[in-house]
Amino acid sequence: MMHRLLVIDDDARLTGMLSEYLGAAGFDVVVAGSLGAGREVLAGAPFDLLVLDLMLPDGDGLDFCRELRADPHTRRLPVLMLSARGEPMDRILGLELGADDYLAKPFEPRELQARIKALLRRLEPEAGDADVLRFGRLEIDLAARMARLDGQPLDFTGHQFDLLVVLAQSPGRVLSRDLIMDSLKGHPLDAFDRSIDVHISRIRALIEDDPKAPRRVLTVRGAGYVFARKQDAEPS
Repeated sequence: MMHRLLVIDDDARLTGMLSEYLGAAGFDVVVAGSLGAGREVLAGAPFDLLVLDLMLPDGDGLDFCRELRADPHTRRLPVLMLSARGEPMDRILGLELGADDYLAKPFEPRELQARIKALLRRLEPEAGDADVLRFGRLEIDLAARMARLDGQPLDFTGHQFDLLVVLAQSPGRVLSRDLIMDSLKGHPLDAFDRSIDVHISRIRALIEDDPKAPRRVLTVRGAGYVFARKQDAEPS
């Protein structure tokens, strides 16, 4: 299967090199030189991953990333952000606003290719029924709105189940509280307002072996929460 990549960057020399390099590696690469052009391309065709520059002539990549995460059509599009600013706070902000990975310029094309491949592997759904998310001993049945641990049903409220699903559908990606709130639109306004931490604690009480040392829903200080892709020890 050939993966389709969209690269949004105004550096024509860089995008030309990436098109040639990634194309030779088996990717179908489309290039846009601005956010406006990128929006038009995204509206016309689906992509498997977006490589997004932080600074563009018609806007900020961080704002565009936030825009993508608020749109149900692009909410789950993997985003690898590029930037000449490699300071830790820049990386943290990019990840907090929804980027799945962050690579500082200048970089080796081979590293970008490796990160793209790793990101595509990590975000692929596990084999099996698309209506059931499985993570080791934990199973989340979307159609039945039921979660089970070791085959035993867990007693979630509707709000808690929906929050668990938001986290579990983006395993390995840090979700900020604002992004979680956006994903839960449609609930009563006060359902999650200023209480996400409380709901997370209640979810942990049901799905964690030790809620004080969680291995499924992890806190990323100053950024939000991440649902661990690997949660149980691999079988020997």
